[in-house]
Amino acid sequence: MSFNTAFLLMAQYNGKAIIPLDQVRRDFFSHLTLPNFLRKLSSGDIALPLMRIETNQKCAMGIHLQDLADYLDKRRPVAQREFSQMSGWKMQM
Repeated sequence: MSFNTAFLLMAQYNGKAIIPLDQVRRDFFSHLTLPNFLRKLSSGDIALPLMRIETNQKCAMGIHLQDLADYLDKRRPVAQREFSQMSGWKMQM
C-alpha cells in the first residue's frame, strides 16, 4: 500500500501549507527544545528549510508542508535499512 505523505500531513495539519515551527517540533522532534530545534535547522543538521513569514527576525516561522513530507520520505529508507540490519528481516523498499 502506498500513501502520499504530503496528503497525510495535510489531513494532520488541517490543510495548512505552512506548519508552525513548534507544532513540527512537538510532533516530530519532541526530544529537542525549541531553541535546540532552531539551532539544528540553522546549522543544517536537520535538513528542513525554515520559512519566515516576514523578513524580520522576530516574525512567525514554520516549515512548508511539502518540505516536511519530502524530509520524512527521505528518512524512511534509512529507517528501513537500520531495521533490516538490526533484525535480520528483509524490508521491501
